[in-house]
Amino acid sequence: MIRILIADDHMVVRKGLRQILAEEFTDAHIEDVPDAEELIKKVIKEKWDVVISDLTMPGKSGLDALLYIKQNNPTLPVLILSIHPEEQYAIRVLKAGASGYLSKDTAPDELVNAVKRVMQGKKYITLSIAEKIADSLDSDSDKKMHEYLSDREFVVFKMLAAGKAVGEIADNLSLSVTTVSTYRARILSKMNMKSNASLTLYAIENNLL
Repeated sequence: MIRILIADDHMVVRKGLRQILAEEFTDAHIEDVPDAEELIKKVIKEKWDVVISDLTMPGKSGLDALLYIKQNNPTLPVLILSIHPEEQYAIRVLKAGASGYLSKDTAPDELVNAVKRVMQGKKYITLSIAEKIADSLDSDSDKKMHEYLSDREFVVFKMLAAGKAVGEIADNLSLSVTTVSTYRARILSKMNMKSNASLTLYAIENNLL
């Protein structure tokens, strides 16, 4: 029996994903959780054939959960599902160990195909992602400043650029204010910027918000 675990903070999304999968995988055991913390607990306690996780959830992100899973259960396929455009996160999550990246806009049509592919041990990527990966192998000279940030720094950068205060970010990510302040300092240094306003302007100019 195939065991599928879904993580998304929206009940309607979880219900829709379960329905799509249940129609194709009629004998599958499918469960869902509302956040990354519950996802990690489930992965620790039980055996799964594939995990489908939203990228942006309250508290720990889907990226946090992915990094944990890959460190502790590297053979478990993780398919990342997101509303964010491919150019923002796809290559980043694939490099972090995801088996695929799927836009929620295309999920109704591509979810079953993506799940079948990652359960075969293959990667699920769109043509546009494949082209971006090929381009990134050719040269690093065209890399944008935000692409030099670590995964956690990129998450904090996006939140700072969206206007969130350090304390709010700390609460959302279950980190200390000091830790978030340290991330902020690293981000500003790496991107050669002086203020949150500069980060916001950069994010807008590069379609990251």
